[in-house]
Amino acid sequence: MWKYLSKSLWLLVFTVAIGSIIYPGVLWVVGQTFFPFQANGSVVKGPNGQIVGSQLIAQPFTKNEYFWPRPSAASYNGAASASSAIAASNYALRNRVAEQLGPIVTYKTGPEAGQLVAPDIEAWFQQDMYQGNPHIVAQWATLHNELAVAWVNADPTHAAYVTDWAKTHPDVVAQFIKDNPGTPQPQATDLAVVFFQNFSVENPGKFPSAVTQTGANGAGVTTIEPVNTGTDIQSIFFDMWRQDHPNADLNNVPGDMVTTSGSGLDPNITLENAEYQLDRVANSWATDLKRDPASVRQEIDQILQNNAAAPLGGLAGEKIINVLQVNLELVQRYGEPPQ
Repeated sequence: MWKYLSKSLWLLVFTVAIGSIIYPGVLWVVGQTFFPFQANGSVVKGPNGQIVGSQLIAQPFTKNEYFWPRPSAASYNGAASASSAIAASNYALRNRVAEQLGPIVTYKTGPEAGQLVAPDIEAWFQQDMYQGNPHIVAQWATLHNELAVAWVNADPTHAAYVTDWAKTHPDVVAQFIKDNPGTPQPQATDLAVVFFQNFSVENPGKFPSAVTQTGANGAGVTTIEPVNTGTDIQSIFFDMWRQDHPNADLNNVPGDMVTTSGSGLDPNITLENAEYQLDRVANSWATDLKRDPASVRQEIDQILQNNAAAPLGGLAGEKIINVLQVNLELVQRYGEPPQ
């Protein structure tokens, strides 16, 4: 019996040694010797030598001087890789795409060809009429209750704003409780729809949005205030504006500008996507540097062309660029953008 047991023990030792020590060790040596960049996570350093990210994981660039990545259902969190998993029939998907389109989509034809739709969305919103009826914000909240609730949940300052509103509108809250006896002590999310309905009547053509002002100590102070311009209006109400203007001829937007990847961490965008963003990026750098926009645009376009490549050495798919890599080249060429 000991003969068979000893053979089994030796087999166990050899298996553990080969599978857990020798094989991983060989892979580590080969990786560190021949592929050190890839083996260590394709980590990239900035001009100051500090690690700024990995070429394999997207991160949220938001400044106009940078190219922006694809949307991320995982909020660009490498530990929470996930797709949105929202069905095409789900209004949440339509709303997310519409919010991304509002600030960036342009006219295709007509006297405003090539110009952004955003200013017209703001002008339409300020008139406070949708489908021939007044109070756009109230209609938005009534038609899409879940979006009104999502706005309250989006930021603690939003919930606090609604809570403060409730204290100054006891009659509205009392009517809500009467209509909803199962909610005797409504929270901010419970009051979301009635809040927007009341807000729309008291502030026609306006929407509650974050406004940052300089405080007494020189620091920025952000508060929620009624506004009639800005990216919130351009994004949230683009879909309603589109329904009121079905004949407006708009340019198509590259699909990867408004769709998430399966992982939510795709570090690349198509060259078409980057070129759609090129005017914004070039104009922002030209303003910062006080240079001719046309020459800056040409320089940045050349950076894109130099970095664009199709997968498998050009044998498959369309040309893509790595967002982090291109943005680092912009910083190396023009310096850090202003804060």
